[in-house]
Amino acid sequence: MQTQICETQASAKMGQSRSGDWLHHVIALVDAAIDQLHPKESAHGALLEATSLLRRQVAPLPVPPEDGKERLLAWQARKVLEYIDRHITSRVLVADLCALIWRSEAHFSRAFKATFGYSPHAFVVRRRVETAAKYMLQTHMSLSDIALACGFVDQAHLCKHFRAVSGETPAAWRRSKRTGADIEQISVLA
Repeated sequence: MQTQICETQASAKMGQSRSGDWLHHVIALVDAAIDQLHPKESAHGALLEATSLLRRQVAPLPVPPEDGKERLLAWQARKVLEYIDRHITSRVLVADLCALIWRSEAHFSRAFKATFGYSPHAFVVRRRVETAAKYMLQTHMSLSDIALACGFVDQAHLCKHFRAVSGETPAAWRRSKRTGADIEQISVLA
């Protein structure tokens, strides 16, 4: 019964919204489903991954333009995001990002922040934290290996930024998100 109500509300909203807004409604529905599941259920991890994929289609959501703030054009934002995602494990310099779209560093940094709501450095750190979270859910790698795979200097660097974004340490977050089956597999491997 509750599912039918959610589907009816979602279809009514999708019909009234703009064509791209349907993704926001799908994300909201998946988030609602995640809230109904216990974190130890296997579907919980799958739904988190589905939400992550959907958010990547929508996100990063640009900040509404403020008066007098110039933003990146769609092709520029796409090109910069692709570069950041391809080079997430190495140093991502603002100078390299500027060279992609032929803008000065000062102009690029202002336009980037107006578009994404974060400075280029803060945005790259958040992307690394998101990548680390994905690895923590999908692999059995140690946190130090995950930190290096995501472009952090070491595990402490990952912990500092992960805690700033999520409010908890990577180890605690990983334990709370792991399913019972994953824990059994880890103990067998140890």
